[in-house]
Amino acid sequence: MRGRSVGALVTLSVCAFAYVTTETLPIGLLLPISADLGVSQSRVGLLVTWYGLVIVLTTIPLTRLTRGVPRRFLLGGLTAVFAVATGAAAAAPGYGVLLIARLATALSQALFWALALPTATSLFPARVHGRVISVIMAGTSLAAVLGVPAGTWLGQRTGWRSPFFVLCALGLAATVTIFALIPTTAPDEAPSARGSTPDVRRYRLLLVLSVLAITGSLASFTYVTPFLVTVSGFALATTGALLLARGVAGIAGVFVGGVLADRHPWIATLAPVLLQTVALLGLYALGAVPVVAVVLVALAGAAYSALTTVLGSRFLQVAPGRTDLAVAGLSTAINIGITAGALVGGVLLTHGGVRDTALAGGMLSLAALAAVLIEPRLSRPATDRTAVDRDQRDPPRLRRPVAGPS
Repeated sequence: MRGRSVGALVTLSVCAFAYVTTETLPIGLLLPISADLGVSQSRVGLLVTWYGLVIVLTTIPLTRLTRGVPRRFLLGGLTAVFAVATGAAAAAPGYGVLLIARLATALSQALFWALALPTATSLFPARVHGRVISVIMAGTSLAAVLGVPAGTWLGQRTGWRSPFFVLCALGLAATVTIFALIPTTAPDEAPSARGSTPDVRRYRLLLVLSVLAITGSLASFTYVTPFLVTVSGFALATTGALLLARGVAGIAGVFVGGVLADRHPWIATLAPVLLQTVALLGLYALGAVPVVAVVLVALAGAAYSALTTVLGSRFLQVAPGRTDLAVAGLSTAINIGITAGALVGGVLLTHGGVRDTALAGGMLSLAALAAVLIEPRLSRPATDRTAVDRDQRDPPRLRRPVAGPS
């Protein structure tokens, strides 16, 4: 049984890798896609914009709509949709078909994130849930460090369609593995179907914290290349290696965050937010010093990856209703932060300067830090304690499911 659980966990991590690579790969293949399909580069860029918008708008509704479907069938169906849609994108004769295929992939990804963490943690004891989540989140970090660069390299040499065909094959393999390894259980019967310490006020605070911290991170990171060139004085040709260092630091942050989340959840939340705040404000103040800039960019990457891992664990703990709906809320908050961060950074880049993106990111991170420091002052409401007592008395399948967050 343990071997099957580990195999299922690795498969979900591979799915995370495939989804994130697919989401952002058009950025690296912007020029060849534009030339092959005869459309502007800005229209190719919209393939990523619309993809993210679909995730923001549909994650929670789709999670509510499919709440009664066993996760084995739902996850297997999602990866099958991913494989078919990605294959259709690779074979697309024109921009319209490519866009529709991308939107179908985005719909499957929206629901995947709501299911992957609760499904994976249900296969393992609660004491290692943070580390389980870190394995899945490692897939997202590897997508940035390995998936997108490798896909870009392959697409530039063999045509932009080739990496999408490879991802299609990966999706088909994942579909078969999910049906073989993930058990068929009703959603309400899974051990992690509901939060272990439900607390609606902490849940809402963590949502706010997520939006602030992610917006702060992306306000700076989206424009880190021009920052390193114009403020730190690096040659453009060296920025790829510098971003690789950030990605490697991010992978380390994922696993450190997972271990810490299992042992000290609040400290695990505090540490990356504090580190990100210091790193981004440090970039604003000392970014002109090349060595310092490299170290701070890497630390910001480690903090971001650690935080997303920790938040996954915390949301499963404090979920006031179903954990899939709680994680759907987290996914929505993260994608709102990504979009808002890029927008804030873009406005500052146009009307201020690239150095201001680090300042804005640091100030938003400081606001997130304030939210972390408020959390210990929140006592659990009596309604949440009553819900926990009821959970202990009655098996989940004998009572009507509790509505998730709206």
